[in-house]
Amino acid sequence: MNEILDQMGKNARKAEVLVRNLSTGKKNEVLLAAADRLVARADYLLEANEKDVINGRNNQMPESLVDRLLLTKDRIEGMAEGLRQVAQLDDSVGEVIGMKKRPNGLLIGQKRVPLGVIGIIYEARPNVTSDAFALCFKTGNAVILKGGSDAIHSNSAIVKCLREVLKEHDVTEDAVQLIEDTSRETAAQFMKMDQYMDVLIPRGGRGLIRTVVEQSTVPVIETGTGNCHIYVDETADLKMAADIIINAKTQRVGVCNACESLLVHRNVKDEFLPVLAERLREKKVEMRADQAARELMPGAVPATEEDWGKEYLDYILSIKVVSSIEEAIEHINRYNTGHSEAIITNNYEHAQKFLDEVDAAAVYVNASTRFTDGFEFGFGAEIGISTQKLHARGPMGLNALTTTKYIIYGNGQIRS
Repeated sequence: MNEILDQMGKNARKAEVLVRNLSTGKKNEVLLAAADRLVARADYLLEANEKDVINGRNNQMPESLVDRLLLTKDRIEGMAEGLRQVAQLDDSVGEVIGMKKRPNGLLIGQKRVPLGVIGIIYEARPNVTSDAFALCFKTGNAVILKGGSDAIHSNSAIVKCLREVLKEHDVTEDAVQLIEDTSRETAAQFMKMDQYMDVLIPRGGRGLIRTVVEQSTVPVIETGTGNCHIYVDETADLKMAADIIINAKTQRVGVCNACESLLVHRNVKDEFLPVLAERLREKKVEMRADQAARELMPGAVPATEEDWGKEYLDYILSIKVVSSIEEAIEHINRYNTGHSEAIITNNYEHAQKFLDEVDAAAVYVNASTRFTDGFEFGFGAEIGISTQKLHARGPMGLNALTTTKYIIYGNGQIRS
């Protein structure tokens, strides 16, 4: 491990001891000041971000990914609002979860405590920088950030603002650190810092997440890719279905909760698919469909086996006609990534069956998959959307960045 990483690890361990003991009031004070600082320094952040956007476009970055990278004054205000919302949330740290008295008189309970030092490795999403700081700081954790080269100027500028605020409030600046070396060698070494980090959280595409899972010696919370489905049931309100699909597919295409695959019951395909095809063409969405759907959707191209499991992050949608809700659920459970799935239906039994049998972190009835988001769920921000089942699942807010320890009160008991 290089000397810079080693020192950052040591700094984070020292900072973690200090941050975990901060009062809720002090943490909130810092978060609110950080929110104000981001807004006040918006021009500085936009200037840094412009360098990343220009570099991205010069490197032929797809526009859907440029959109992820791009900062605007509204998005900076959104980042600040995320900090403010986290400040307003109840502090998870110190919460006692139940207390039971044993026959021998011992009182045994559990108490929420910080995880310790958290590493975040992520791609071109500058908002992750402020979100990660907010959630880690509020839960008494120190954080080491490793962003990608695509957003290095933006991330550096945001972290500079955050560290300024920490220093001004007499809190260790090392509560948040950014690794500015964007090389793969440094990333590989970062994943091996198990003597300093308690958990590593990747945020990005399938390739990044798989690399971290396979190479890290630090425990990983896997935030997965989003091959999200919408199933249009035979009882669906078809106008509602079209509106939801257009929103879920096109409101922002480069995000993990965008719809990537559509299933339509055969009993409504003749009425629904031609209308939907026209609306998708208006949005310039490429349609990759099975034969039954292609016959009703002019311009659609044949879907391959690969399409059913693909997270496009682009204006592309796979479309399949199914004969039953059972077939829809079977298809979804085979090809999904455990992220977000939706059914559009007016049949209560079908809705409940879908909720019960689809295996995913978030399952919707008559709503867009785009709501799978920490901000929308009322968490203020999110550290990521976990698609695994251990420790955390779905949008990860404050509680997901804590663990518990047992606290035991006695009055002299000894074990015989």
